[in-house]
Amino acid sequence: MRLSVVYGVVLSLILFCRSDAAETFSVDGKVLNLDESNFDSAISSFDHILVDFYAPWCGHCKRLSPELDAAAPVLAALKEPIVIAKVDADKHTRLAKKFEVDAYPTILLFNHGIPTEYRGPRKADLLVRYLKKFAASDVSVLESDSTVNKFVEEASTFFPVFIGFGLDSSVIEKLGKKYKKNAWFSVAKGFSEDLMVLYDFDKIPALVSLNPLYNERNTFYGPFEDEFLEDFVKQNLLPLVVPVSHDTLKLIKADGRKIVLTIVEDEGEDRSRELVKLLKAAASANRDLIFGYVGVKQLEEFAENFDIATKLPKMVVWDKSDDYLSVNGSESIEEEDQATQITKFLEGYREGRTIKKTFSGPSLMQFFHRSFDIRVLYVVVFVVAVLMLIQTLSKGGDEYHRVPNQDQVDHASSSVSEAESKEYRPGDKDD
Repeated sequence: MRLSVVYGVVLSLILFCRSDAAETFSVDGKVLNLDESNFDSAISSFDHILVDFYAPWCGHCKRLSPELDAAAPVLAALKEPIVIAKVDADKHTRLAKKFEVDAYPTILLFNHGIPTEYRGPRKADLLVRYLKKFAASDVSVLESDSTVNKFVEEASTFFPVFIGFGLDSSVIEKLGKKYKKNAWFSVAKGFSEDLMVLYDFDKIPALVSLNPLYNERNTFYGPFEDEFLEDFVKQNLLPLVVPVSHDTLKLIKADGRKIVLTIVEDEGEDRSRELVKLLKAAASANRDLIFGYVGVKQLEEFAENFDIATKLPKMVVWDKSDDYLSVNGSESIEEEDQATQITKFLEGYREGRTIKKTFSGPSLMQFFHRSFDIRVLYVVVFVVAVLMLIQTLSKGGDEYHRVPNQDQVDHASSSVSEAESKEYRPGDKDD
Protein backbone atom coordinates (compact mmCIF):
# COMPACT_ATOMS: atom_id res chain seq x y z
CA MET A 1 0.00 0.00 0.00
CA ARG A 2 2.78 2.39 0.96
CA LEU A 3 4.75 1.51 -2.18
CA SER A 4 1.74 2.29 -4.37
CA VAL A 5 1.33 5.69 -2.70
CA VAL A 6 5.02 6.50 -3.22
CA TYR A 7 4.78 5.33 -6.82
CA GLY A 8 1.76 7.57 -7.37
CA VAL A 9 3.55 10.60 -5.93
CA VAL A 10 6.65 10.01 -8.07
CA LEU A 11 4.53 9.52 -11.19
CA SER A 12 2.65 12.76 -10.47
CA LEU A 13 5.93 14.65 -10.09
CA ILE A 14 7.21 13.25 -13.39
CA LEU A 15 4.01 14.23 -15.20
CA PHE A 16 4.14 17.71 -13.63
CA CYS A 17 7.73 18.22 -14.73
CA ARG A 18 6.89 17.04 -18.24
CA SER A 19 3.92 19.38 -18.52
CA ASP A 20 5.99 22.25 -17.17
CA ALA A 21 8.77 21.55 -19.62
CA ALA A 22 6.24 21.56 -22.45
CA GLU A 23 5.33 25.15 -21.59
CA THR A 24 8.57 26.65 -22.79
CA PHE A 25 8.74 29.60 -25.17
CA SER A 26 11.49 30.70 -27.50
CA VAL A 27 12.30 34.30 -28.38
CA ASP A 28 12.31 33.78 -32.14
CA GLY A 29 10.72 37.04 -33.24
CA LYS A 30 7.30 35.54 -33.91
CA VAL A 31 4.04 36.65 -32.32
CA LEU A 32 2.92 34.10 -29.74
CA ASN A 33 -0.63 32.77 -29.71
CA LEU A 34 -1.87 32.54 -26.15
CA ASP A 35 -4.91 30.98 -24.51
CA GLU A 36 -5.99 29.85 -21.04
CA SER A 37 -3.57 26.90 -21.11
CA ASN A 38 -0.35 28.85 -21.67
CA PHE A 39 -1.08 32.48 -20.79
CA ASP A 40 0.25 32.47 -17.21
CA SER A 41 3.31 30.51 -18.25
CA ALA A 42 4.12 33.04 -20.98
CA ILE A 43 3.70 36.03 -18.68
CA SER A 44 6.03 34.49 -16.09
CA SER A 45 8.59 33.49 -18.74
CA PHE A 46 9.37 37.01 -19.97
CA ASP A 47 10.20 40.25 -18.19
CA HIS A 48 8.43 42.25 -20.90
CA ILE A 49 5.56 40.96 -23.01
CA LEU A 50 3.03 42.95 -25.02
CA VAL A 51 -0.32 41.17 -25.39
CA ASP A 52 -2.89 42.12 -28.00
CA PHE A 53 -6.44 41.11 -27.03
CA TYR A 54 -8.27 41.05 -30.36
CA ALA A 55 -11.43 39.83 -32.06
CA PRO A 56 -11.24 38.21 -35.53
CA TRP A 57 -14.07 40.41 -36.86
CA CYS A 58 -12.57 43.72 -35.63
CA GLY A 59 -11.28 45.96 -38.43
CA HIS A 60 -8.88 47.85 -36.18
CA CYS A 61 -7.43 44.52 -35.02
CA LYS A 62 -6.88 43.40 -38.59
CA ARG A 63 -4.92 46.57 -39.35
CA LEU A 64 -2.85 46.23 -36.19
CA SER A 65 -1.85 42.58 -36.78
CA PRO A 66 0.76 43.15 -39.56
CA GLU A 67 2.31 46.00 -37.55
CA LEU A 68 2.83 43.65 -34.60
CA ASP A 69 4.26 41.00 -36.92
CA ALA A 70 6.79 43.54 -38.24
CA ALA A 71 7.75 44.84 -34.78
CA ALA A 72 8.11 41.42 -33.13
CA PRO A 73 11.53 40.39 -34.57
CA VAL A 74 13.05 43.83 -33.87
CA LEU A 75 11.90 43.81 -30.25
CA ALA A 76 12.99 40.19 -29.80
CA ALA A 77 16.52 41.14 -30.87
CA LEU A 78 16.96 43.72 -28.09
CA LYS A 79 19.54 43.02 -25.39
CA GLU A 80 16.59 42.67 -23.02
CA PRO A 81 13.95 41.28 -25.42
CA ILE A 82 10.32 42.30 -25.54
CA VAL A 83 7.94 39.58 -26.73
CA ILE A 84 4.68 40.22 -28.57
CA ALA A 85 1.71 37.89 -28.10
CA LYS A 86 -1.97 37.87 -28.96
CA VAL A 87 -5.17 36.42 -27.51
CA ASP A 88 -8.41 35.83 -29.38
CA ALA A 89 -10.58 37.49 -26.74
CA ASP A 90 -13.75 36.59 -28.61
CA LYS A 91 -12.87 32.92 -28.12
CA HIS A 92 -11.03 33.00 -24.78
CA THR A 93 -13.58 35.00 -22.84
CA ARG A 94 -12.26 34.06 -19.41
CA LEU A 95 -8.95 35.79 -20.12
CA ALA A 96 -10.75 38.79 -21.57
CA LYS A 97 -12.94 39.06 -18.48
CA LYS A 98 -9.97 38.64 -16.14
CA PHE A 99 -8.23 41.66 -17.65
CA GLU A 100 -11.44 43.70 -18.14
CA VAL A 101 -11.16 43.74 -21.91
CA ASP A 102 -14.21 45.70 -23.06
CA ALA A 103 -13.16 46.97 -26.49
CA TYR A 104 -10.99 45.75 -29.34
CA PRO A 105 -8.11 45.82 -29.64
CA THR A 106 -7.01 46.14 -26.02
CA ILE A 107 -3.22 46.01 -25.68
CA LEU A 108 -1.60 45.28 -22.33
CA LEU A 109 2.11 45.56 -21.58
CA PHE A 110 3.25 43.18 -18.85
CA ASN A 111 6.45 44.32 -17.10
CA HIS A 112 7.63 41.62 -14.70
CA GLY A 113 4.08 40.26 -14.65
CA ILE A 114 2.39 43.59 -13.90
CA PRO A 115 -0.02 44.76 -16.64
CA THR A 116 -0.55 48.32 -17.82
CA GLU A 117 -2.62 49.39 -20.80
CA TYR A 118 -0.53 50.31 -23.81
CA ARG A 119 -1.72 53.54 -25.41
CA GLY A 120 1.32 54.32 -27.54
CA PRO A 121 1.69 54.37 -31.33
CA ARG A 122 0.65 51.34 -33.38
CA LYS A 123 2.82 51.64 -36.47
CA ALA A 124 5.66 49.10 -36.30
CA ASP A 125 8.62 51.52 -36.32
CA LEU A 126 7.09 53.91 -33.78
CA LEU A 127 5.88 51.04 -31.61
CA VAL A 128 9.46 49.73 -31.45
CA ARG A 129 10.84 53.13 -30.47
CA TYR A 130 8.19 53.52 -27.79
CA LEU A 131 8.67 50.07 -26.26
CA LYS A 132 12.47 50.24 -26.15
CA LYS A 133 12.03 52.43 -23.10
CA PHE A 134 10.76 49.50 -21.04
CA ALA A 135 13.71 47.25 -21.88
CA ALA A 136 16.34 49.93 -21.25
CA SER A 137 18.45 50.29 -18.10
CA ASP A 138 16.92 52.24 -15.24
CA VAL A 139 19.78 54.73 -15.61
CA SER A 140 21.97 54.76 -18.73
CA VAL A 141 25.64 55.80 -18.44
CA LEU A 142 26.77 58.06 -21.31
CA GLU A 143 30.48 58.35 -21.93
CA SER A 144 30.79 61.14 -24.54
CA ASP A 145 29.04 64.00 -26.33
CA SER A 146 28.04 61.70 -29.17
CA THR A 147 26.47 59.11 -26.87
CA VAL A 148 24.51 61.86 -25.08
CA ASN A 149 23.17 63.19 -28.38
CA LYS A 150 22.37 59.70 -29.63
CA PHE A 151 20.56 58.89 -26.38
CA VAL A 152 18.37 61.99 -26.70
CA GLU A 153 17.68 61.30 -30.38
CA GLU A 154 16.66 57.67 -29.79
CA ALA A 155 14.45 58.65 -26.87
CA SER A 156 12.33 60.52 -29.48
CA THR A 157 9.34 62.56 -28.29
CA PHE A 158 7.37 59.95 -26.38
CA PHE A 159 8.94 60.48 -22.95
CA PRO A 160 10.74 63.25 -21.04
CA VAL A 161 14.52 62.79 -20.70
CA PHE A 162 16.59 63.42 -17.55
CA ILE A 163 20.39 63.69 -17.88
CA GLY A 164 22.64 64.07 -14.86
CA PHE A 165 25.84 65.94 -15.71
CA GLY A 166 28.61 65.36 -13.19
CA LEU A 167 26.32 63.11 -11.12
CA ASP A 168 26.89 59.52 -10.10
CA SER A 169 24.21 57.12 -11.33
CA SER A 170 23.47 56.08 -7.74
CA VAL A 171 22.08 59.57 -7.06
CA ILE A 172 19.12 59.08 -9.42
CA GLU A 173 18.93 55.29 -9.43
CA LYS A 174 15.83 55.14 -7.21
CA LEU A 175 14.05 57.69 -9.35
CA GLY A 176 15.07 55.87 -12.53
CA LYS A 177 13.46 52.72 -11.23
CA LYS A 178 10.35 54.42 -9.81
CA TYR A 179 9.56 56.49 -12.89
CA LYS A 180 10.86 54.15 -15.57
CA LYS A 181 7.45 53.90 -17.23
CA ASN A 182 7.25 57.65 -17.67
CA ALA A 183 10.74 58.94 -18.51
CA TRP A 184 14.31 58.20 -19.61
CA PHE A 185 17.10 58.60 -17.04
CA SER A 186 20.84 58.86 -17.67
CA VAL A 187 24.12 60.31 -16.38
CA ALA A 188 26.84 61.79 -18.58
CA LYS A 189 30.40 60.98 -17.55
CA GLY A 190 32.40 62.51 -20.36
CA PHE A 191 31.15 65.72 -21.95
CA SER A 192 32.52 68.98 -23.30
CA GLU A 193 31.72 72.64 -22.69
CA ASP A 194 30.02 72.63 -26.08
CA LEU A 195 27.48 70.18 -24.70
CA MET A 196 26.94 72.42 -21.68
CA VAL A 197 26.11 75.26 -24.07
CA LEU A 198 23.85 73.01 -26.13
CA TYR A 199 21.83 71.91 -23.10
CA ASP A 200 21.96 75.34 -21.48
CA PHE A 201 23.60 74.77 -18.08
CA ASP A 202 26.64 76.60 -16.75
CA LYS A 203 27.88 74.54 -13.80
CA ILE A 204 28.01 71.00 -12.50
CA PRO A 205 26.61 68.94 -11.01
CA ALA A 206 23.31 69.53 -12.78
CA LEU A 207 20.24 67.51 -13.67
CA VAL A 208 18.75 68.60 -16.99
CA SER A 209 15.20 67.69 -18.02
CA LEU A 210 14.19 67.71 -21.67
CA ASN A 211 10.63 67.36 -22.96
CA PRO A 212 11.08 67.13 -26.75
CA LEU A 213 7.36 66.91 -27.48
CA TYR A 214 6.73 70.34 -25.93
CA ASN A 215 10.19 71.81 -26.62
CA GLU A 216 10.82 72.46 -22.91
CA ARG A 217 14.05 72.32 -20.92
CA ASN A 218 14.74 72.83 -17.20
CA THR A 219 17.84 72.52 -15.05
CA PHE A 220 18.20 71.54 -11.39
CA TYR A 221 21.41 72.47 -9.52
CA GLY A 222 20.55 70.89 -6.19
CA PRO A 223 20.37 70.16 -3.38
CA PHE A 224 20.69 66.56 -4.63
CA GLU A 225 18.68 64.97 -1.87
CA ASP A 226 15.86 62.50 -2.46
CA GLU A 227 12.96 64.83 -1.65
CA PHE A 228 14.17 67.74 -3.79
CA LEU A 229 15.25 65.51 -6.66
CA GLU A 230 11.88 63.78 -6.78
CA ASP A 231 10.00 67.08 -6.70
CA PHE A 232 12.00 68.22 -9.74
CA VAL A 233 11.37 64.97 -11.60
CA LYS A 234 7.63 64.96 -10.84
CA GLN A 235 7.25 68.58 -11.94
CA ASN A 236 8.95 67.85 -15.26
CA LEU A 237 7.19 64.63 -16.16
CA LEU A 238 4.47 66.95 -17.44
CA PRO A 239 4.90 70.11 -19.54
CA LEU A 240 4.37 73.49 -17.91
CA VAL A 241 0.85 73.60 -19.34
CA VAL A 242 -0.69 70.20 -20.08
CA PRO A 243 -3.14 69.63 -22.92
CA VAL A 244 -5.75 67.39 -21.31
CA SER A 245 -6.37 64.09 -23.10
CA HIS A 246 -7.15 60.50 -22.17
CA ASP A 247 -3.40 59.83 -21.89
CA THR A 248 -2.35 62.95 -19.96
CA LEU A 249 -5.26 62.54 -17.54
CA LYS A 250 -3.56 59.42 -16.20
CA LEU A 251 -0.34 61.34 -15.51
CA ILE A 252 -2.30 64.23 -14.00
CA LYS A 253 -4.22 61.85 -11.78
CA ALA A 254 -0.98 60.25 -10.54
CA ASP A 255 0.47 63.67 -9.63
CA GLY A 256 -0.42 64.86 -6.12
CA ARG A 257 -0.83 68.51 -7.12
CA LYS A 258 -4.15 70.19 -7.85
CA ILE A 259 -4.69 71.35 -11.42
CA VAL A 260 -5.58 74.85 -12.57
CA LEU A 261 -7.70 73.89 -15.55
CA THR A 262 -8.58 76.31 -18.33
CA ILE A 263 -11.51 75.40 -20.60
CA VAL A 264 -11.52 76.89 -24.11
CA GLU A 265 -13.77 76.43 -27.11
CA ASP A 266 -11.09 75.08 -29.43
CA GLU A 267 -7.45 74.33 -28.63
CA GLY A 268 -6.49 74.93 -32.27
CA GLU A 269 -7.56 78.58 -32.37
CA ASP A 270 -4.89 81.29 -32.36
CA ARG A 271 -6.38 82.98 -29.29
CA SER A 272 -6.20 79.66 -27.41
CA ARG A 273 -2.51 79.27 -28.30
CA GLU A 274 -1.85 82.81 -27.10
CA LEU A 275 -3.65 82.02 -23.85
CA VAL A 276 -1.45 78.95 -23.33
CA LYS A 277 1.63 81.22 -23.50
CA LEU A 278 0.19 83.33 -20.66
CA LEU A 279 -0.58 80.17 -18.68
CA LYS A 280 3.04 79.03 -19.05
CA ALA A 281 4.23 82.21 -17.36
CA ALA A 282 1.79 81.62 -14.49
CA ALA A 283 2.81 77.96 -14.24
CA SER A 284 6.50 78.88 -13.89
CA ALA A 285 5.68 80.99 -10.84
CA ASN A 286 3.29 78.45 -9.28
CA ARG A 287 5.03 75.08 -9.43
CA ASP A 288 2.94 73.71 -6.57
CA LEU A 289 0.04 73.51 -9.05
CA ILE A 290 -0.40 71.76 -12.39
CA PHE A 291 -1.65 73.98 -15.20
CA GLY A 292 -3.71 72.42 -17.97
CA TYR A 293 -6.18 73.26 -20.68
CA VAL A 294 -8.90 71.43 -22.58
CA GLY A 295 -10.91 72.34 -25.65
CA VAL A 296 -14.64 71.67 -25.79
CA LYS A 297 -14.20 70.79 -29.44
CA GLN A 298 -11.47 68.28 -28.59
CA LEU A 299 -12.90 66.66 -25.44
CA GLU A 300 -16.45 67.89 -24.89
CA GLU A 301 -17.40 64.81 -22.88
CA PHE A 302 -14.85 65.82 -20.25
CA ALA A 303 -15.08 69.63 -20.51
CA GLU A 304 -18.83 69.71 -19.98
CA ASN A 305 -18.35 68.53 -16.39
CA PHE A 306 -17.20 72.05 -15.53
CA ASP A 307 -20.36 73.96 -16.51
CA ILE A 308 -19.37 75.14 -19.98
CA ALA A 309 -22.56 77.22 -20.09
CA THR A 310 -20.40 79.93 -18.50
CA LYS A 311 -18.63 82.14 -21.03
CA LEU A 312 -15.37 80.61 -22.22
CA PRO A 313 -12.51 80.60 -21.65
CA LYS A 314 -12.89 79.94 -17.93
CA MET A 315 -10.61 78.66 -15.18
CA VAL A 316 -11.24 76.28 -12.30
CA VAL A 317 -9.12 74.49 -9.70
CA TRP A 318 -9.65 70.74 -9.73
CA ASP A 319 -8.34 68.17 -7.25
CA LYS A 320 -9.16 65.24 -9.62
CA SER A 321 -12.22 64.22 -7.61
CA ASP A 322 -15.82 64.90 -8.67
CA ASP A 323 -15.61 68.39 -7.15
CA TYR A 324 -13.85 71.55 -8.30
CA LEU A 325 -13.43 75.16 -7.19
CA SER A 326 -14.60 78.28 -8.94
CA VAL A 327 -13.19 81.66 -7.89
CA ASN A 328 -15.63 84.47 -7.04
CA GLY A 329 -15.43 87.22 -9.66
CA SER A 330 -13.36 85.08 -12.04
CA GLU A 331 -15.99 82.85 -13.61
CA SER A 332 -14.68 83.79 -17.06
CA ILE A 333 -11.43 85.23 -18.47
CA GLU A 334 -12.82 86.30 -21.83
CA GLU A 335 -11.76 89.97 -21.60
CA GLU A 336 -8.73 91.38 -23.40
CA ASP A 337 -6.24 91.57 -20.51
CA GLN A 338 -6.13 87.86 -19.80
CA ALA A 339 -2.77 88.02 -18.02
CA THR A 340 -4.31 90.22 -15.31
CA GLN A 341 -7.37 87.99 -15.09
CA ILE A 342 -5.18 84.90 -14.61
CA THR A 343 -3.33 86.70 -11.80
CA LYS A 344 -6.61 87.68 -10.13
CA PHE A 345 -7.89 84.13 -10.41
CA LEU A 346 -4.79 82.71 -8.71
CA GLU A 347 -4.93 85.39 -5.99
CA GLY A 348 -8.59 84.59 -5.36
CA TYR A 349 -7.78 80.90 -5.07
CA ARG A 350 -4.86 81.51 -2.69
CA GLU A 351 -7.03 83.76 -0.53
CA GLY A 352 -9.84 81.20 -0.37
CA ARG A 353 -12.45 83.20 -2.28
CA THR A 354 -13.80 80.06 -3.87
CA ILE A 355 -17.08 78.21 -4.45
CA LYS A 356 -17.13 74.43 -4.36
CA LYS A 357 -19.01 72.84 -7.24
CA THR A 358 -19.74 69.26 -8.29
CA PHE A 359 -19.29 67.57 -11.64
CA SER A 360 -22.36 68.02 -13.84
CA GLY A 361 -21.61 64.86 -15.84
CA PRO A 362 -20.16 61.39 -15.18
CA SER A 363 -17.59 60.94 -12.44
CA LEU A 364 -13.89 60.96 -13.27
CA MET A 365 -13.62 57.18 -12.98
CA GLN A 366 -16.63 56.75 -15.24
CA PHE A 367 -14.98 59.02 -17.77
CA PHE A 368 -11.73 57.03 -17.63
CA HIS A 369 -13.54 53.78 -18.31
CA ARG A 370 -16.25 55.05 -20.66
CA SER A 371 -15.97 53.02 -23.85
CA PHE A 372 -18.16 50.59 -25.67
CA ASP A 373 -18.60 47.52 -23.51
CA ILE A 374 -19.11 44.34 -25.56
CA ARG A 375 -20.82 42.75 -22.59
CA VAL A 376 -23.59 45.32 -22.90
CA LEU A 377 -24.30 43.94 -26.36
CA TYR A 378 -24.93 40.46 -24.97
CA VAL A 379 -27.26 41.86 -22.32
CA VAL A 380 -29.20 43.90 -24.88
CA VAL A 381 -29.61 40.93 -27.23
CA PHE A 382 -30.75 38.71 -24.37
CA VAL A 383 -33.30 41.29 -23.15
CA VAL A 384 -34.66 41.73 -26.70
CA ALA A 385 -35.00 37.96 -27.08
CA VAL A 386 -36.92 37.71 -23.79
CA LEU A 387 -39.22 40.60 -24.74
CA MET A 388 -39.94 38.99 -28.11
CA LEU A 389 -40.77 35.73 -26.36
CA ILE A 390 -43.13 37.46 -23.92
CA GLN A 391 -44.80 39.29 -26.79
CA THR A 392 -45.31 36.04 -28.69
CA LEU A 393 -46.74 34.24 -25.65
CA SER A 394 -49.08 37.12 -24.93
CA LYS A 395 -50.80 36.59 -28.29
CA GLY A 396 -52.43 33.48 -26.88
CA GLY A 397 -52.90 30.00 -28.36
CA ASP A 398 -51.76 26.61 -27.18
CA GLU A 399 -48.87 26.34 -29.65
CA TYR A 400 -45.56 25.29 -28.09
CA HIS A 401 -42.85 27.97 -28.22
CA ARG A 402 -39.18 27.13 -27.57
CA VAL A 403 -37.13 29.49 -25.37
CA PRO A 404 -33.79 30.33 -27.07
CA ASN A 405 -30.86 28.63 -25.38
CA GLN A 406 -27.57 30.34 -24.60
CA ASP A 407 -25.93 29.10 -27.82
CA GLN A 408 -28.66 30.75 -29.84
CA VAL A 409 -28.36 33.98 -27.89
CA ASP A 410 -24.58 33.96 -28.42
CA HIS A 411 -25.13 33.32 -32.13
CA ALA A 412 -27.55 36.24 -32.35
CA SER A 413 -25.17 38.57 -30.52
CA SER A 414 -22.31 37.40 -32.72
CA SER A 415 -24.33 38.28 -35.82
CA VAL A 416 -25.00 41.75 -34.45
CA SER A 417 -21.30 42.15 -33.59
CA GLU A 418 -20.29 41.18 -37.13
CA ALA A 419 -22.73 43.63 -38.63
CA GLU A 420 -21.58 46.47 -36.37
CA SER A 421 -17.91 45.73 -36.96
CA LYS A 422 -18.27 46.78 -40.59
CA GLU A 423 -18.57 50.36 -39.43
CA TYR A 424 -16.55 52.37 -36.91
CA ARG A 425 -18.04 52.21 -33.43
CA PRO A 426 -17.18 54.56 -30.55
CA GLY A 427 -16.04 51.57 -28.51
CA ASP A 428 -13.46 50.41 -31.03
CA LYS A 429 -10.02 51.57 -30.05
CA ASP A 430 -8.41 53.85 -32.61
CA ASP A 431 -5.15 53.12 -34.38
